[in-house]
Amino acid sequence: PVTPSNSRQINLLQRAQYAKGGWGRRYWDFRDRAILRCLVPSDIDILDLGCGEGLTLEKVRARFPQARLRGVDLLPDNIEICRQHHLPAEPGSAYQLTAVADSSQDAVLLIEVIEHLDRPEAALDEIRRILKPGGKLIVVYPNDRVFKWARLATGRFTEAAFDPGHVRQWTPHDLRHALAARGF
Repeated sequence: PVTPSNSRQINLLQRAQYAKGGWGRRYWDFRDRAILRCLVPSDIDILDLGCGEGLTLEKVRARFPQARLRGVDLLPDNIEICRQHHLPAEPGSAYQLTAVADSSQDAVLLIEVIEHLDRPEAALDEIRRILKPGGKLIVVYPNDRVFKWARLATGRFTEAAFDPGHVRQWTPHDLRHALAARGF
C-alpha cells in the first residue's frame, strides 16, 4: 500500500504496479539504478527507511549480498509483504528509530518518503543520529506535476487521479536548505 491517509480510495500496491511493466516500471528501474550507483561494497549497514513493499531492498540485496540490510516502514501491510519476499523489514517510524543505534548506518535510503512526512526535519535529525560519520543519505522525491501529466499521457488514468498522500512538494533548493540546517 502506498498511503493509508485517504480511506476513500483503493490502495495501489507497489508490486502490482511494478508488475504491469511499461513506463512505471521503467521509471522505478531507472530510479533504482541511480540509487545503486550511489552505494559501494563497503556500505555494509544499509537502512531503507519507508521501504514500502521492498522493491528497492530486493535490488540492493541482489547487488550487495554482503550488506546488512534493514527495511523500516510504518504500514504493517508493507512489512508483511516484505517478509513474504524474505526481506528484512520491521515496523517503525522515521521520527523515532529506537531499534537503530547511533552512528551505525553506512547508508540510509529515503526513497519517495520525505514528501509524506508531517515533520521532515525531525526525521532528518533521526537519520543524522543513526548515520556513521561520512555515511550517505540518499533521498529521492517526486515532482508530482510531472508524474501526473506523464500518467495521463500514458493512459494510466487511475494512477493520475490517485492522491499519493504527499504533505509537501519538495524542490532541490528546499532539500538542500533542510539538509544544511540539520548538519548534512
